[in-house]
Amino acid sequence: MDFTYKTSMTCSQAIHFTLEGNVVSGISFDGGCNGNLKAISKLLEGQTVEYIEEKLLGNTCGRRPTSCADQLARGVREAYDKMTSGEING
Repeated sequence: MDFTYKTSMTCSQAIHFTLEGNVVSGISFDGGCNGNLKAISKLLEGQTVEYIEEKLLGNTCGRRPTSCADQLARGVREAYDKMTSGEING
């Protein structure tokens, strides 16, 4: 199922990804540091929600309390929780 997560307090405005069960693919960012975010997307292709959270949750950017990577971890968890709770039918 395809998702878009609207980011908060980052240079990127949104993150797009696909969830099949707890496996994440097709990650792309609107805005942000293009090269770094392309690399993150490639490195995380086919990884699980849990793996992404373990590696990226809590990562900050400068003085900000979050980062594009942290927002990705938050976004995939939110989407997964909505999908598994039945809030979103996939």
